[in-house]
Amino acid sequence: MIIELTIIGIFVGFISGFFGVGGGMILVPILIYLGFDIKNAIGISVVSMLFSSVYGSYLNYKKGLLLLDNTLFFGLGGFVGGLGGGYVVDRLSSQSLTFILFFVVLFAIYKFFHSPIVSNKKELNHKILFVSIGLVIGLLSTSVGIGGAILLVPIMVGFLYFDIKRAIAVSLFFVVFSSFAGFISLSFYGYIDYYHGVIVGVSSLLGVFFGISISHKTNPKRHKSLILILDFIILGLIANKLL
Repeated sequence: MIIELTIIGIFVGFISGFFGVGGGMILVPILIYLGFDIKNAIGISVVSMLFSSVYGSYLNYKKGLLLLDNTLFFGLGGFVGGLGGGYVVDRLSSQSLTFILFFVVLFAIYKFFHSPIVSNKKELNHKILFVSIGLVIGLLSTSVGIGGAILLVPIMVGFLYFDIKRAIAVSLFFVVFSSFAGFISLSFYGYIDYYHGVIVGVSSLLGVFFGISISHKTNPKRHKSLILILDFIILGLIANKLL
């Protein structure tokens, strides 16, 4: 199992770095297929996202793509929302959580598909709005073991008129806050699998490095198309599990 989790960690780390996500949206379905219960899979995912998001955000900052401006308030809201993730996991059944994950991915696909690659409108910049969006995404995403970037990127690009590359960098930074809050909350309820989580998390660092390096060289239009393909693959895996 250690070898399998190491390979999965590298793969998920690459996905995280390239697409600016925590990796949980693909890690949780994979762990479920390996035989982990969804609640244990969520606990492993949260630990892994801490590793990948912190390292990935550091790399984005060094490359000048991550600016520590008002977008920091997305993260603050995500941290507060993420603290409630453990309560939701404790109260809902595994099947209910799987349904939530399905509809989260479905919404992300729909909104992102209709979002322009480059908007001709000025970015919306409002601290209270950013905190509110972060809070809702943090609560929802942590409850199903994802970092929230799969929702934040479509919202930033589709509703707030952010450039896609900047949105990807900010979304990965958001995962730092939401996953840390989720880690605290899920630890309280006893759903963190430290051993397997650290294996996947440490392995993911290598993948994150290469993912971010390739991401910065990828054409925005191609980048968007690849994100949509990834979302459809994940949606299919979850749908198959539900059926």
